[in-house]
Amino acid sequence: MIQYHSKQLSNGLTVIAHQDLRSGMGVVNLLYDVGSRDEQPERTGFAHLFEHLMFGGSAHIPDYDRVAQNIGAENNAFTSSDLTNYYISFPAAQLETALWLESDRMLQLDFNERSLEVQRQVVVEEYHQRYLNQPFGDAWLRLRALAYREHPYRWATIGKEIAHIEEANLNEVETFFYRHYRPNYAYLAVSGPYEPEQVFESVARWFGDIPKGDRPPRVLPREPLPEAARYEEVCDPGLPADALYLAFPMCGRDEEGYTAADLLSDVLGRGRSARLYRRLVREKQLFGQINAYVSGERDPGLLVVSGHPAEGVSIEAATEALWNELNALKSEVLARDEWQRQINQIEAEYHFGHVQGLNVSLNLCYNALLGDVEGINQHVERYAAVEPESIRTTAQQILREDRSSLLVYRRK
Repeated sequence: MIQYHSKQLSNGLTVIAHQDLRSGMGVVNLLYDVGSRDEQPERTGFAHLFEHLMFGGSAHIPDYDRVAQNIGAENNAFTSSDLTNYYISFPAAQLETALWLESDRMLQLDFNERSLEVQRQVVVEEYHQRYLNQPFGDAWLRLRALAYREHPYRWATIGKEIAHIEEANLNEVETFFYRHYRPNYAYLAVSGPYEPEQVFESVARWFGDIPKGDRPPRVLPREPLPEAARYEEVCDPGLPADALYLAFPMCGRDEEGYTAADLLSDVLGRGRSARLYRRLVREKQLFGQINAYVSGERDPGLLVVSGHPAEGVSIEAATEALWNELNALKSEVLARDEWQRQINQIEAEYHFGHVQGLNVSLNLCYNALLGDVEGINQHVERYAAVEPESIRTTAQQILREDRSSLLVYRRK
């Protein structure tokens, strides 16, 4: 059981304190309720751009990383479709410095052309290195555009077109910041050997005077279900192997049924003991590699099966074998031992993952974003409550060929 205390400041900032006496380190995790789904179609990639801009200097701190290094801290950030998260871990005595660093850049970034140009070039280079110059690097760019027509999930966090970042101006960037990077759209967790009241007092001192924001209510289009199967093929003789990505629409994290769909993906493709690996890689040797996973987004997302057919096995033969396994799962009740194996893995990863204060802080913030901080302590029980019969029902609802999107890479 993870113990925590939570409080909301008058400006709307949610603060969560987790006392951890096992370590001499402290952690501050700051999650902002803004991701690529909050961008406009003609200006995508801004949420990810801000992940970089937030390290470019703020009102009273010209160099965030230099101060962090001076106190022996480690820090990083990441962006998703739904959120942007920043974290810093440090020797426990440096809590006040860590809060100063985070509060100063929430208060006001140092908006200037030089910083914007530097970070813009970093993002452009990342786009080329990670998405264009890697085998299958553009898979999620293509798969999202194939599976979505209306919702902003149709573009990846890097953006729909890199030109949107190349053309970004200082006024647009500043507007985005003051619309989304406000305390009432943020969740802050502190983990370390601190009394909860000490945490609340320190956070209030550094963040309490930052004015709240007033952005318009989030109104996003509901993605219509596909009326027929979708298909895209990429031919590239420079690829190291063939590949396929098969995506199915599913509910979002905020909806009933998400846990069952996530457990379904685990049964299919989580590790070497999962069904698809056992049957298609180890037994039939039709795939060299295969996985199944969910996109994990708050709005309706995707359950994806991806893999590389074995040498000498055609895309068509591999796809047919894959569908045979998917249809089998739709027609039979999962064996209790196969179900239990996945529950055991979930429980083990949950406990192992929460050994570190960083993971605890991040998950506390994320559950707060979902509206239920206590959900961090109910994770394993939620999955264990999904019976094998529910897995079959969920498979019948989701694994439908007429709603699928298939992306194929051929090296011929």
